[in-house]
Amino acid sequence: MPLALLALAISAFGIGTTEFVMMGLLPNVAGDLGTSVPTAGYLVSAYALGVVIGAPLLTALGSRIPRKRMLVLLMGLFTIGNLASALAPTFGLLVAGRVLAGLPHGAFFGVGAVVAARLVTQGRQARAVATMFLGLTVANIVGVPTATLLGQHLGWRATFLVVAGIGLVAMAALTLLIPQLPRERHEGLGQELRALRDRQVLLGLLTAVFGFAGVFAVYSYLASMMTEVTGFSETSVTLVLALFGIGMTLGALVAGPLTDRALRPTLYGSLAALAAVLVLFDFTVHVKWAALATVVVLGAVGFMTTTPLQMLVMNKAQHAPTLASASNHSAFNLANAGGAWLGGVAIAAGWGWTSPTLVGAVLAVIGLAIAVTAGLLDRGGPGASRLVAAGSERMREAERVG
Repeated sequence: MPLALLALAISAFGIGTTEFVMMGLLPNVAGDLGTSVPTAGYLVSAYALGVVIGAPLLTALGSRIPRKRMLVLLMGLFTIGNLASALAPTFGLLVAGRVLAGLPHGAFFGVGAVVAARLVTQGRQARAVATMFLGLTVANIVGVPTATLLGQHLGWRATFLVVAGIGLVAMAALTLLIPQLPRERHEGLGQELRALRDRQVLLGLLTAVFGFAGVFAVYSYLASMMTEVTGFSETSVTLVLALFGIGMTLGALVAGPLTDRALRPTLYGSLAALAAVLVLFDFTVHVKWAALATVVVLGAVGFMTTTPLQMLVMNKAQHAPTLASASNHSAFNLANAGGAWLGGVAIAAGWGWTSPTLVGAVLAVIGLAIAVTAGLLDRGGPGASRLVAAGSERMREAERVG
């Protein structure tokens, strides 16, 4: 694999750390800025809002910027956003800092996935994209727990200063390791927007919204489930989250080669496995060792969906994959927000702490149904296109003869 993928993985590590670390720092932020923990929870939503808005907006604005320069600029904005968060004197400015830090998230992964795919030969593209995503999974194993402990002992501002430092390191790595990639003649905002209207691209984004929402319906309440139902202490929650991160890493490692070999079957299999594991979790959550094992498997099958979904929208967008690729991360964050909301609705309705597992299973099944429908609609698509093209060619030939 090219060394340039390391620069993308380092960047993904920083992005993953700042995305998830806030969940562990909410009490510290609330106490320091004189607000409640539920109110401080808006900081999680603020970052997600930045991702949803920034992915299509920044990708569109940067459609004519060379991809290497675009990656460096996006990581620069990420660094500024985290620095602004660290220095924010009020809660309102911290919210603004979190939105700013989230803006480049989707656009970076969108552009980065296209760059990663172009750095390798045909047949290894999914593995290259999965390698970039490894930075995101390692962040959940190392970055988030370490940054949380740092924030708890030195203050939450220190956490965001360190993340800003990671951003600077990532900018240097991108500058030194990413090659200059020539622009394709057909690249441009108009072509990107037309590609985004493709039925298969839209169905792929919809699959991401529902399928990945199944993961976040449970992940958002995993800490509470482990303490309230399984019987773990609050100090053990960091270990549980790290195990989930290990599962994510395993899923990313497996998803790359499988997606290169058979994209749609990998997507179908991962979504079906996700639904099954979520149903199983409703039973294993009551036994400590079984719950921990299921957390690892849940992280693996949940993250296995990301690489085939990313490659699907890039392949279907073909000549203009950047905006579709970035929009996929907007879909993932909509899944984050929607899954967490639906899981919370189930708990608030009195269905119990384990109810998000069944909610998540239903969402995963809906995602699988959309993916299978898209696959059935896609059958004969390329063949039909070839027949139309051949027919048009014969008509032109007949006109020339006539």
